[in-house]
Amino acid sequence: MLDEIEGTVQGHRDGHGFVQRDDGEADIYLPPNEMRAVLHKDRVKARIVRQDRRGRPEGRVVEIVERPEQPIIGRLLHEGGIWLVAPEDKRYGQDVLIPKGATGPAKVGQVVVVQLTEPPALFGQPVGRVKEVLGEIDDPGMEIEIAVRKYGVPHEFSAECLAAAKALPEKVRPADKKGRVDLTDVPLVTIDGEDARDFDDAVYCEPAKVGRGKGWRLLVAIADVSAYVQTGSPIDIDAYDRATSVYFPRRVIPMLPEKLSNGLCSLNPEVERLCMVCDMLVDADGEIYAYQFYPAVMFSHARFTYTEVAAILGNTRGPEAAKRKERVKDLLNLADVYKALLKQRGKRGAVDFETTETQIICDDAGRIEKIVPRTRNEAHRLIEEAMLAANVCSADFIAQGKHPGLYRVHEGPTPEKKEILRGYLKAMGVGLSITDKPRPGEFQAIAEATKDRPDAQQIHTMLLRSMQQAIYTPINSGHFGLAYEAYTHFTSPIRRYPDLLVHRVIKAILGNTRYQLPMLPTPGEAHAKLAKRLASRVKAPTAKPQKATVAPSKEVLAWEAAGLHCSANERRADEASRDVEAWLKCKYMREHLGEEYGGVVTAATTFGIFVTLDAMYVEGLVHITELGGEYFKFDEMRQELRGERTGIRYAIGTRVRVQVSRVDLDGRKIDFRLVREGEELMTRAMKDKGAASSGVPVKASAKRSTRNKAEAGNAEPRGERPTSATAGAQSAMQAFKSAVKKAASKMKGKGRKPRR
Repeated sequence: MLDEIEGTVQGHRDGHGFVQRDDGEADIYLPPNEMRAVLHKDRVKARIVRQDRRGRPEGRVVEIVERPEQPIIGRLLHEGGIWLVAPEDKRYGQDVLIPKGATGPAKVGQVVVVQLTEPPALFGQPVGRVKEVLGEIDDPGMEIEIAVRKYGVPHEFSAECLAAAKALPEKVRPADKKGRVDLTDVPLVTIDGEDARDFDDAVYCEPAKVGRGKGWRLLVAIADVSAYVQTGSPIDIDAYDRATSVYFPRRVIPMLPEKLSNGLCSLNPEVERLCMVCDMLVDADGEIYAYQFYPAVMFSHARFTYTEVAAILGNTRGPEAAKRKERVKDLLNLADVYKALLKQRGKRGAVDFETTETQIICDDAGRIEKIVPRTRNEAHRLIEEAMLAANVCSADFIAQGKHPGLYRVHEGPTPEKKEILRGYLKAMGVGLSITDKPRPGEFQAIAEATKDRPDAQQIHTMLLRSMQQAIYTPINSGHFGLAYEAYTHFTSPIRRYPDLLVHRVIKAILGNTRYQLPMLPTPGEAHAKLAKRLASRVKAPTAKPQKATVAPSKEVLAWEAAGLHCSANERRADEASRDVEAWLKCKYMREHLGEEYGGVVTAATTFGIFVTLDAMYVEGLVHITELGGEYFKFDEMRQELRGERTGIRYAIGTRVRVQVSRVDLDGRKIDFRLVREGEELMTRAMKDKGAASSGVPVKASAKRSTRNKAEAGNAEPRGERPTSATAGAQSAMQAFKSAVKKAASKMKGKGRKPRR
């Protein structure tokens, strides 16, 4: 009998669950009968009792260590005289019984928040009371109301925070300018999206002599949030709790109160604002020759949009340029320094994959009107390179100042992901691979070498998936994707708390003082999950540890906790945003049930393929049972499903045609079925299996030859993929056999031998 293991219960929609272990070892499977007495997110002690049929360690809960305060969101139902709430999050597994007098003002069918009064038991359902009524399921914005509660996103500022914000001045006062560089005569401008409401950054560029050659002076001015948000103040406490702004279609839950985020700290046009400036000299090769940081006061001379700047750079004599005649020269200087920085990016070997991001356009009622791809133009890239340059300088400044701070760290692929990627590249016939200690340039080289292949999207997707997520940490390990030795976030303190901390550290270094972190709140669930994931990566040191550059370990631990908190809340914000987008897409697709669309396979798994529709950018699942009446095997190396009998295969990048068959709003799932449209895919697979294109069986010797070629890996040209899909693999085979039998019987009746 093994020792008891402690961990967190993670429920599944089908009633079973598992205990996510704290020690990073394999999680323990919990069958449905074990899940009856526990809830999703409970902390428990469990004991492994056996292995299930799939070889997973199966456990039994022996003790519930902690049951966190967790509101359950769901719809109020009245069935057979009993009131109950069906949880919106199906991982809870059981409906919650509501006593007759505990429904409050809620009506049948409304979305409510439930507080548990009695936990579940082995033979009894959980009991609760209605704590809050959110409204009707189809109310505009209901998906956001559900998501913020489901993921525990703070969405209401404290009274103390709002009072402190109200007490702030309406504009920059003369006393605020003391000790700051006056940049009001420098024509700094902001460049953002059309729908942007808060402006973190402003830029300006002019030609300058750098060393003995030509170059540029590039100014990146960032809103000085730290001038108004003092450490440990009510505004700071709420900002730290949120750690980031959360972006939903049609709504933003900001990190700071609106008076700061859209007013005092937003670099609005033609008003004075306090800022922190990264003032850089960039040489002709895009190298940052020198830089300095200083607090300043600025005056934004214009508010540009990306579309407008791209149009001006594309045609300096066009109507857009004519409207902004006095700023065109400055924009051209920015374009010149951008090209130099971009050249340096190429030399570093930074990873730069072109991916399609989408934007959901909603109507006034909150329903999706359309989903469109976000197009990145030259103006987007120009601002991105300027911000990267400022972030790199801030990381270098903190490192040179030997002061603890938060770096934005992106590590290379794990050993497991490296092996999967190597195997995949080999299986796909890509002539390049990655080394044991890969550099970003190796990934970029593979992307460049395969960009013209038919399966380029598939290969680039696998390259992206092999990489880890970036985190905030005081231990600088560099940024793998951007190919920087040190990198941090400095440019968005209105919407990211790590940037605010970086500003405070830079000010401390400038003032020859030391910044002390505020008292940190108790880490939440997301923090614990991320801490466990990071702990599982820790390995024994292979070399003698170097002398730490950051002093007291207690201080470093505090910064590590801050980094974990910010990283975890960044994940929480992403999950909440994805949940809302999935809800909206499901509601959108309910209006298109039964309709057919072309699409492309974006993932292959053991249970089916995920397909993204061409016209709508919506992803859904074609379950493996919908692929035809044969056994499909998942090939991990090739990341594809292959039919054992017909040889039909579905991999990332395979084009298919599907019908929208089912939409599950509560489960955020869209199901497709393949449409039978011709037999091109079937014909190709039949060739691999030994049938001629005419449908006539080939000779045994030809079969052997085809089989030998297939075993040698030459059954079809590398990179070639079926361009059409069919769910009727079995029916097509049956029709083929039937036709042969019918023809044979006719010939037999005429006294002829069947043709071979």
